[in-house]
Amino acid sequence: MQALAADLARPGAPARVALVVSNRPDAAGLQAAAALGLATETVDHAAFADREAFEAAVTAALEAAGCRLVCLAGFMRVLGPAFVRHWAGRLVNIHPSLLPAYKGLHSHARALADGAAEAGCSVHWVTDELDGGPVIAQRRVPVFADDTAETLADRVLEQEHRLYPEVVRAIAHGTVRARA
Repeated sequence: MQALAADLARPGAPARVALVVSNRPDAAGLQAAAALGLATETVDHAAFADREAFEAAVTAALEAAGCRLVCLAGFMRVLGPAFVRHWAGRLVNIHPSLLPAYKGLHSHARALADGAAEAGCSVHWVTDELDGGPVIAQRRVPVFADDTAETLADRVLEQEHRLYPEVVRAIAHGTVRARA
């Protein structure tokens, strides 16, 4: 989130961060966003009877802020079909693996356990399938013999901070669009 916000705060950026939403009131991203002067909102999932009501509240907050593209960045909840359908073609995520490999959690540890020669990150359109939407772009990093999940994660994160803003700028410029 911070890399996206910093990139979109530059003069001439093709988009702006309209709102940072979290389902956790103690999320570090909310404090970071507020420090950057960005609008923030907490929609605490625990306050809702079900996923649909929670996601309807998130959608209402995003729409009230004028959001046209939703960029997931550290939002660690699986989104339901109604939310995904509503934002289809306007909902992107970044994942710390070269999708379709290592969907879900613990991507770096699984890559190391498999003896992968490279790892990386993927920005993808969000669909109903967990980490299964069409990949927009990827960045690769080599896996070194002495890597740990943490050292590999650090190198991948550097690439995430470069790739995600590049993709968001391309979407804002209209050079990247969701496939129908």
